[in-house]
This record gives sequence, C-alpha cells and structure tokens, in this order.
Amino acid sequence: MTIDGRMARGERTRAAVLDAAMALATSAGLDGLSLTQLAGTLQVSKSGLFAHWRSKEELQLATIDHAAAKWSEQVIGRARQAPRGVRRLWALHEARLDYYATAELPGVCFFGKTRLEFNARPGPVQDRLTAHSLAWLALIERFAAEAVAAGELRADADPRQLAYEIEALGLVAVLKDPPSAPEAYVRSRRAVLDRLRGLSTDPTLLPED
Repeated sequence: MTIDGRMARGERTRAAVLDAAMALATSAGLDGLSLTQLAGTLQVSKSGLFAHWRSKEELQLATIDHAAAKWSEQVIGRARQAPRGVRRLWALHEARLDYYATAELPGVCFFGKTRLEFNARPGPVQDRLTAHSLAWLALIERFAAEAVAAGELRADADPRQLAYEIEALGLVAVLKDPPSAPEAYVRSRRAVLDRLRGLSTDPTLLPED
C-alpha cells in the first residue's frame, strides 16, 4: 500500500471512530468514551486508536471538534444557502431541527448533552465546549443582525435577545421531550417562526406555518 493509501485509510478509520464516539457521547456522556469500547464496536485494534489519541481527554476534544465540523457542514452550511436576512436566520433553525431528526444519534443533540455534563467541571473539555457554544450563539446573533440591517426585521429587534430565544427553543426540543416525540420539533419550529413573523417587515418572506 502506498503512503497516500495508508493515510487515506487512517483518516477513514479516524472519522469512523469519531462518528462512533459522537453517538456514544450522546447516551453515555463524554466521560463514557472508551478506546477499548470503540475498538470493539468498530472491530479495530486498540493500539491503532492510540496512534490517533494518547489519552481519553485527547479523544474527548477530538470528538467535540468532529461534532462541530458535522454541525457546520449539515446545519450552518445548509442555512448559508438561503438568502441573507430573515430567510437565512429561519433556515438556520429549520436546518438544526432537521439535523436532530436525521443525525441518528441516540441522544439526538451532542452539544446539548455534553454541555450539561461538563457545565460545572472546569478544564480543557469544558473550555472547548464553551468555545463552540459561544461561536454558535454569536452566529445566530450575526444572522439576526444581518436581517435587521437588511430591513427584513424591525429596527427595534434585538439580535442578541433573539439569538438567545432561538437557541433556547432549539434546545428545549431535544432536552425536554424524548427523541421519539415529534411534537417537540413541531412546537419549536412554530415558536421560532411565529417570533420571526412578528418581527418581520415582510412576513411573506417566511413560511406561513
């Protein structure tokens, strides 16, 4: 096998391990991650995994970054396809709910579950989770501010307040009700849509329901 071939195989193995680690973290928590368990699940050698991560903390941090990359691709990337303004802000929330519904993670929301797990546990893992959380909230706020600047939301709309409301309504859909309860997604979707329509200078830019 060529060097390039070995590198490609190594990257595929790394991605598969991190996908499995993401799924495990939503049910057992980041503390539940184990190289031994992951090696058994994926039928690879534990020594091979040590070539990527020398400690549990390294694995935890890599899993967080992997989850963030998936989120960026499947939620943020999809939202950016919508026109800048209120439609992009709405698309961000809609893409989030769609991701929850299709990501096939046992605990549905990686960041919702792990942020609660490490909320009172200072250290590198909490710092990394907090950094991603703040970046996400800042993105919602920026999309809201762009909608105000474009004249598609009222001038008195507060982008920071709106970002907190949208984030809260996204989280409650996966933290309050079990993953099997589709009503949670319907209510979260309706609540954000009603809020945006109430602030919009042109409600026809948004779906009616």
